[in-house]
Amino acid sequence: MKRLVLFVSTGLALSVCMGNGGKAVAAGSATLSVSFNWCSGTPATKVSGIPAGAKTLRFRLKDHQATGYQHGGGEYPVSGKSVSIPCGGLKSKSYEGPSPPAGQVHDYEWIVTAVDAGGSVVGTGSAVRKFPQ
Repeated sequence: MKRLVLFVSTGLALSVCMGNGGKAVAAGSATLSVSFNWCSGTPATKVSGIPAGAKTLRFRLKDHQATGYQHGGGEYPVSGKSVSIPCGGLKSKSYEGPSPPAGQVHDYEWIVTAVDAGGSVVGTGSAVRKFPQ
């Protein structure tokens, strides 16, 4: 994650991390623990380390070998420090599961961003799995 330091006229510096697609993420935001398993529909997912104040988890699937391919993702409401989402439990119209060309194995990253009620990022995490396994 890139760190951007902004200097203001008073000589103070404000430090933020650039992540979440180039959006500013507050320095000190939580690192989420993420694990998932492939299944029919959206992956069965466990997320822990969710910080207080987080209201929504945003998910995005990234193919490391076909970086321009958009697999989409979805959102899931949260109210605690951890969540277990069953297979197919993430409701999304934009999610498209892993689909490497026949005979190829790709690395897929399931990226999770925790946001508060105002939409500010309060935590990020991800996990990578091969498909097919």
